[in-house]
Amino acid sequence: MDETSDPVELGVTLLANFEDAELSMAEAVDRIETITTDPHLTHEILETAERRGIIERESGLVRPTTGQYVSFESQVVTREGDFSCQRCGAGLSTGHFIRFEDDHELGPFGSSCIRKVTGRE
Repeated sequence: MDETSDPVELGVTLLANFEDAELSMAEAVDRIETITTDPHLTHEILETAERRGIIERESGLVRPTTGQYVSFESQVVTREGDFSCQRCGAGLSTGHFIRFEDDHELGPFGSSCIRKVTGRE
């Protein structure tokens, strides 16, 4: 499996780009579930991100440490097509995709779910 299709690497990249100063563990897991619902992979994503210094975890909170966030102007791209939202499962004719600097891509999402995943709502 190459790095761009590795769910752990994609999850760590997502955690590195949270805009929130802190999230509850449930909120962080909700966002990770856009990549995987496997509890073992979710745990591995959180452990890897913490080990690399991308997040800090304490008392049920997750705090991103990178200061990075997704830029809607340059990193969120839209495509027309027949999609299902990766977060809520709704049918979409326009999919929003997050394109990370390391060539990872996450999506599709609907217009409101993209805001939730990136911490804008």
